[in-house]
Amino acid sequence: MATDGTDTRALFGGAFSVTLPQHSIDVSDIREIPDNQEVFMHSDTDQSIIVELLEYQRQVPDVDAARYHFEDVTAINGALGEAGTEVLSVEPVDRDQMALRELSSAWFLRGRQHVAKFNEQAKNTVNIHLALFRLPQYTTDILVTFNDPTMISPHSSSKGLDPSQSGGLSSGAAPCWTPDQFHAAVRSLRLLDPAVFS
Repeated sequence: MATDGTDTRALFGGAFSVTLPQHSIDVSDIREIPDNQEVFMHSDTDQSIIVELLEYQRQVPDVDAARYHFEDVTAINGALGEAGTEVLSVEPVDRDQMALRELSSAWFLRGRQHVAKFNEQAKNTVNIHLALFRLPQYTTDILVTFNDPTMISPHSSSKGLDPSQSGGLSSGAAPCWTPDQFHAAVRSLRLLDPAVFS
């Protein structure tokens, strides 16, 4: 772990590196994760960061791509059409701010979903912070998602985990991750071996 409390991790067998906020646990040490994903969860909260290598959606213009992927995640989470599920903002990111030099464009999206965890009926409110890197030369969209629960149903298996406020403290637990920490992690993502796309 670095002296600033961050943790540099190798992703996808060393093809990428990323600097994550402290208190991140590699979920693949706990359960099986799809080959196109790397999933990290906070040690004391229900927050998570997911890095996904997805097929490049050439039919979707760059300006619409982050929203496209948000809607795809929303459908997978069973939150499509749910009240309270919405995109709050989408903005382009200057390529010069990113360690990943191979991208053609980068986008940040902020949204919210009202979703159930796993196969539960109880719905939690989750702020979604999404970063999208478009790499058409590798026919790949890289999606990095920060799931930040803000209200947990008393009937959820996550009850007892205090979502507090972003950056707040759960009682006696490690500090929650913040959107700023997520943005710093996203900016640190670096491609080390393009053979991952072969």
